[in-house]
Amino acid sequence: MVDASTGIGAGVGAKLAPLEIPVTRTLIVSGAVASRDYQDVHHDAELAKEKGSPDIFMNILTTNGLVGRYLTDHFGPASVLRKVSIRLGAPNYPGDTMVLTGTVTEVEEGDGSGGESGGGGVTAVVRIVGVNGLGTHVTGTVTVTLPGLASPANPTRTPSRPSVSGRPA
Repeated sequence: MVDASTGIGAGVGAKLAPLEIPVTRTLIVSGAVASRDYQDVHHDAELAKEKGSPDIFMNILTTNGLVGRYLTDHFGPASVLRKVSIRLGAPNYPGDTMVLTGTVTEVEEGDGSGGESGGGGVTAVVRIVGVNGLGTHVTGTVTVTLPGLASPANPTRTPSRPSVSGRPA
């Protein structure tokens, strides 16, 4: 389903536009520091090489944050990540590019109870894949709630529009 007023595609089988992320040393190091992961393999190239890696590499928490960014950039500031389940594969090294893609695999209308599905709105499950020059870096699923969005089963609902503050108006 695509809601014309928000441009959100949430129907089963909908493909999210790819996101290309340049993997830089700054991204790797700042992500590790921001997540308080001080393992030398994420910031010290010489020590990473001593441990058998060709260079420093991205940690899972940075990847997790980038996956979250990908979904919230696509679905908008009112979207809420309910569950993120990812698995890492090939490392992200500096100088490469990671390309994230997503496919909506499930869509469910909220029941208004405020329970796990977030009550109201639509909850979607998105299959995420991130690839780089070495292969698949990350795979997984993300459950995201889109508050106030009408589903194909309930087209009379109107989406809430975020105000300037990002909160529904």
